[in-house]
Amino acid sequence: MECLSKLSSAKGSKIMVTTRKEKVALTSERLLPRHVLGKLSGDECWSIMKNRAFTNGSDPEFDTIGREIAENCGGVPLVAKVLGGILHTKKSVEEWSSFKNSKIWDNLLKEEDRIMPVLRLSFDNLESPSLKQCFAYCSMFEKDVEIQRDNLIQLWMAQGLFRASHDESKDMEDIGNEYFDILLQSSLFQDATMSDDGIVSKCKMHDLVHDLAEHVSKSKSLTRDLGGIDNTLEIRHAARVSTFDLGQIPKRSAGKLRSLFFDYDEVPINILPRFKALRFLDLRNAYIEEFPVSVGRLKHLRYLDISNKTFKALPKSIGKLYNLQTLRATNCAFKEYPKELQNLINLRHIYFDEDIKFPKGISRLNCLRTLPYFSVGNEIGHQIEELAGLKQLKGQLIVRNLEHVKNGEEAKKAKLEDKTKVCHLEFKWTADRLTTDNNEEEDVLEGLRPYLELKSLSIENFMGVKFPSWMMSGSLPLNNLKKIQLLGCCKCEVVPPLGHLPNLTELEIRGMANLKCIGAEFYGYGLVYNVATTSKETITLFPALKVLHIFDCGDLIEWKEAPLSNLPNRPDTLPLLEELTIERCPSLELIPITQGMASLRELKIEYCGRLSRLPSGLKSCTSLQKLNIHNCHGLSGSFPCLWASILKLSIQSCNGLSGPLSVWASLLELSIGSCNNLTSIERQRVPHCLSSEIDNLELQ
Repeated sequence: MECLSKLSSAKGSKIMVTTRKEKVALTSERLLPRHVLGKLSGDECWSIMKNRAFTNGSDPEFDTIGREIAENCGGVPLVAKVLGGILHTKKSVEEWSSFKNSKIWDNLLKEEDRIMPVLRLSFDNLESPSLKQCFAYCSMFEKDVEIQRDNLIQLWMAQGLFRASHDESKDMEDIGNEYFDILLQSSLFQDATMSDDGIVSKCKMHDLVHDLAEHVSKSKSLTRDLGGIDNTLEIRHAARVSTFDLGQIPKRSAGKLRSLFFDYDEVPINILPRFKALRFLDLRNAYIEEFPVSVGRLKHLRYLDISNKTFKALPKSIGKLYNLQTLRATNCAFKEYPKELQNLINLRHIYFDEDIKFPKGISRLNCLRTLPYFSVGNEIGHQIEELAGLKQLKGQLIVRNLEHVKNGEEAKKAKLEDKTKVCHLEFKWTADRLTTDNNEEEDVLEGLRPYLELKSLSIENFMGVKFPSWMMSGSLPLNNLKKIQLLGCCKCEVVPPLGHLPNLTELEIRGMANLKCIGAEFYGYGLVYNVATTSKETITLFPALKVLHIFDCGDLIEWKEAPLSNLPNRPDTLPLLEELTIERCPSLELIPITQGMASLRELKIEYCGRLSRLPSGLKSCTSLQKLNIHNCHGLSGSFPCLWASILKLSIQSCNGLSGPLSVWASLLELSIGSCNNLTSIERQRVPHCLSSEIDNLELQ
């Protein structure tokens, strides 16, 4: 309160304190006025519940029952979310009626204490004991911490919390993903963050939900938040407790401890053997100078995290952890794994940095689902054929040092086409290498044909003159691709046809030094839906693309518009494009922005010295909010009057521009530098709108 009292709102600072506790409110209101939030109405609670309960809109016959159930929310939004999550699992009107008429409502406490009983109700509604155990295990995390989806599922796996699936095609990870989604839908998880794939990749737990997890698990858990050791309990999990407290755990509990999250404390070398039943060991936060050899005695260990550690080597005894499923070792000082790592035949997920050297014989680890990098070598055991046996790989795979692959036949031995669960693939050649035969690299990339339902593809430092047939031919569709990066492919003379790809949302072309023209082939014109020239249907090229970046293409002179051909209608090109960046393309003379790019929000054109004029189609980009024009010395004449949608404008080192600069009064940020022939700035009023104040003005 002393700190807050020294801040003055007159100087621009504003303080808001939120709390559920009366004591905090009483303390704060001496300085800050109290505002008691009101309760939500029944209709508002029903709106929240309905949004949770139904995926694709509600059925009217559920409406009356739902509104009656909503009255039990007591106007609390968290209760409404949780009840909606419960109702999502009930598919018939009869189930809803049974839930409404249940005696559980008689057991709810007073209105102000209603939240916890309803949260408990959601927990009780979980369909299986193993799912309830998975929820209870979340109490191991600190409050308000972000929980990574994959990490949590691997923790559940380590504890053996998944019941066996009748469907043999389901991995443990598949069951874990189902459990995660159920807890998310039940509102026991919140603040979901989506990945590029449209999948929730991380989340948090509401403080009260975390309290519930602690309540249902505290008989078997020991954390800093739960207090001291009760010698009558058999502890199974320990998190964020001191080394001293760990030493006080009774022998009968120490021998049965399953999880150990070390706190910021020194780890005595002799402490680990006490916990011989450990399934999970987290040493990220522990002070430890040398990795203890005794880790090899933890025969039941399934998950080990040694990230952020400074020890220079791993002991050979790590090869005795035959049951290990997950090994995380990112941001570590050691440079290579011991050869004994190949003994970990049950390993499913391994995480390490790009510069860590992997031992020979990775093909023996045929249970691997996660392998972030594979570095190709010349010697046996490091060649690309080692990938062939890793049939379970999922997610992202980066294949490095491809210059060590001799030809296409050797590349085919990786059997990438059979890896149906690898969604994100990156091919990397070393940048500063000597190339003797570019045709060999073309042959190699041809042989690296991936599974054709790939979601993202990156090709870096490829020295072939042309891309492989599986990128150039419409008969081999990569229709699921959402992201493509072509980086440092400096010998390639043409870009592959991409405009026909229905799901492509992001494209980056960088460092294609030999590229002189982006022409008709780029648009995939002849491949789009096989539309005949007699069709009256309008063709859409790049129908989903939102982000397009073109960098460092020094010889790029011409970028053509999509051709008209013999079709009756002009193609609809880049209709959803939101962000366009053209940088360091000094020979480029024209940027084909057309009238169809009505969604364009951000445009950057930098270091394009031969660009003589801004694209004429720019006048049709009524959604444009941010415009950067930097170091385009060839631009001449007056700058066009900008439209009212522009909020941020930056013009730097464009001496060819002259006369007055006319901007709308809606502009919020304006930066002009080294434009010696601009004479004045004129602000024009936006019709029927109030003028805004400029937040940031820079003139150099």
